[in-house]
Amino acid sequence: MDFKVCIATFGAIFVAELADKTQMIGLTLSGKTGKPFAVWTGSVVAYMVVTVITVVVGAFLGKYLKPDIIRYIGGALFILIGIGMLLGKI
Repeated sequence: MDFKVCIATFGAIFVAELADKTQMIGLTLSGKTGKPFAVWTGSVVAYMVVTVITVVVGAFLGKYLKPDIIRYIGGALFILIGIGMLLGKI
């Protein structure tokens, strides 16, 4: 295992996920249900599934597209989703 890549990935995701809407959902559900372990378990499993899908799709796209193209497409989608949220369409 390449620990440099692992640590870099952990750091990037950890910082990116702090105080985002996923964290707010976990905070709200944990407080509302009073069952933090169940909320934690559901959150971890959901994030694992999403991560597996992301890594598999990324590995597939990486075989056929240059990393810069993937980055540009990701950035464009991020901007489009943000605009959609601002306009109340998403």
